[in-house]
Amino acid sequence: MSAMKPNPDPSAAWLEVARTRDPVFLDERRRMLDLLVQHPDCLERTSRPGHFTGSALIVDPSTATILLLFHTKLQLWLQPGGHADGDGNLAHVAWREATEETGIEGLRVVQRPIDLDIHRVDPPAEDAHLHFDVRYLVVAPPGAQPSGNHESEALRWVDLTEFDELVPDDNTRRMARRALHRLRTHGLTDARSSER
Repeated sequence: MSAMKPNPDPSAAWLEVARTRDPVFLDERRRMLDLLVQHPDCLERTSRPGHFTGSALIVDPSTATILLLFHTKLQLWLQPGGHADGDGNLAHVAWREATEETGIEGLRVVQRPIDLDIHRVDPPAEDAHLHFDVRYLVVAPPGAQPSGNHESEALRWVDLTEFDELVPDDNTRRMARRALHRLRTHGLTDARSSER
């Protein structure tokens, strides 16, 4: 398995997600492709109306539990993720953010995103803008213990029921269901996985 590396050139290749006929999902993908064409700076956090981010839905396959972080700034339970900051390999962005925010070594990204989501953020001391979020399933070593960093106040492994109770938005719950489905259908032997 090849190691992921940053890539300064954005590519539509990472918008290729498992086939779906969901019209909402297809619209998100079209809007992301438009952003790539219309905003050459779309990998930078200063880009407006928004910019690309990469998220990681971290799952422990031994328990089918999902790792959530209680975000310090936003005061919400969220999956790890963050800004591309010039990196056009959003699988690498998702892996980097997941590793930094959880302290877990040996995380593995299952290639091809599991979800795309465009949402408005209104962080303190910044103007409101859009995050064009490309979301990946990230597999943790069984029994991994997260340590976290300053970006979160708490970290917690949860099952899907607890996830649904803690995370209010439908799009994030959709991502969790897609991640668990991908885990079940591909398991740990998915040849498209990349290990760091």
